[in-house]
Amino acid sequence: MATRLLPVDPRAPSEETLAEASRALRAGGIVALPTETFYGLAADPFLPGTLAAVNRLKGKDATSPILLLLADLAQALPLMAATPAAFPSLAALWPAPLTLVVPASAAVPPEVSGGRGTVGFRVPALALPRLLAARLGGPVTGVSANRTGQAPPRRAAEVQETFPEGLALILDGGETVGEAPSTLVDLTGSPPRLLREGALPWAVLRDRL
Repeated sequence: MATRLLPVDPRAPSEETLAEASRALRAGGIVALPTETFYGLAADPFLPGTLAAVNRLKGKDATSPILLLLADLAQALPLMAATPAAFPSLAALWPAPLTLVVPASAAVPPEVSGGRGTVGFRVPALALPRLLAARLGGPVTGVSANRTGQAPPRRAAEVQETFPEGLALILDGGETVGEAPSTLVDLTGSPPRLLREGALPWAVLRDRL
């Protein structure tokens, strides 16, 4: 039987939907959901075994980092071993499709950084993942909901077709924008380094810096 699709308004999800999704996450399940770019796979990164399950599902190498989605800036602070000089000015742009890579604190599971000692996270522009992280009380994973090497999906039906098993729930929020992934900036050195230009233009960030 295919994983159930649960309709959701990603800009204003109901309390019932958030409650059901958070129950699935607390039980160690993986929930597919829309973000402001593509559909992603949300799991609780602090539960034993969940990160390995995400990697297995995607066919992803364990040395590849796992992006985290946050409810707000406050959830970022315990994850950082140090606060890079450029962090405050760039984080002020959140919520936005902007992923920042910083030195990871001891609280971050090593699987998140793929052994690199760093952590990449963002406060997404879409309300659904933010509200889910807030309800969970911590970040959720935000890797794209596709098998490694395949194009990231813009529709819930594509996720269901790719993963007929292995997901606890698929939150169907309709078609995502999907024009580009989040912009990825490495703050672990000086000056900051653009790793991937995405939905947020590098020129906007450069002006901030």
